[in-house]
Amino acid sequence: MNPVIDYLRYRFVSKGRHGIHSPFVYEFVDACLTTKMDKNFQSTLKSLKSSLKKDHRLIEITDFGAGSKKMSSVRKVCKFVRISSSKGGYQTLLYQLSKHYQPKNILELGTNIGMGTIALAGGNSTATVYTIDGCSKTQAIAKENVQKMGLKNVHFIHQQFDDYLADLRQDSAPIFDLVFIDGNHRGEALKRYIFEIQPFIHGHTFLICDDIRWSNDMFSAWKSLENDPSFHVSLDCFKFGILLKRSEQVKEQFVVKIPNSLSGLI
Repeated sequence: MNPVIDYLRYRFVSKGRHGIHSPFVYEFVDACLTTKMDKNFQSTLKSLKSSLKKDHRLIEITDFGAGSKKMSSVRKVCKFVRISSSKGGYQTLLYQLSKHYQPKNILELGTNIGMGTIALAGGNSTATVYTIDGCSKTQAIAKENVQKMGLKNVHFIHQQFDDYLADLRQDSAPIFDLVFIDGNHRGEALKRYIFEIQPFIHGHTFLICDDIRWSNDMFSAWKSLENDPSFHVSLDCFKFGILLKRSEQVKEQFVVKIPNSLSGLI
């Protein structure tokens, strides 16, 4: 896939609030996507990122997914801020979703160095964020970053995704209000995670799929999920795809025109 061509195609077909007739999706565009980040949180986050960009520590990565297109198995911490982590506008979007909709139980599959974790936990300090990763080295950096942000509502779990989801069926698991899937980057795995999480979500749970345009395989998986009759609302936000059951709503697919500042390419 060509990111620039894909983005131009997306912008051509995407719609802003005045082209959307669903009250729920209109409110998502008009209210959620305009939510402002708390100034103190934003200032602390900016300082953290500035520090991380100068962090040249080498860490050895254990990668259980499709791997990175750009980095080797031994990487500098500073590279994650530039390439791998939920950054810039899409980190802001995670914060906006958490702040606006106030999910109480949040599941993140893929901690990395904690940029997405910080956004989700920072958006709603009363939420409980469960973040899962199979790489102890990156998760250790994430713990440092969460601590520097002063966040107290994150539970770190060092486990592979499939093992964690299997354990959920045996434990007294919470019902999640928001699930962020950011790892593996294989279409088959994405669909499997979505299927396995079904008993632990409700009709208004946000299922956020990261990097839906990572590869043809991932985009094919996203289109399959969009067409799944279980999900009545799908939001294509270019890098993110969002699914909701919302059985009370007529099934419809939306390509949402997110602000240029959130696109990740602007």
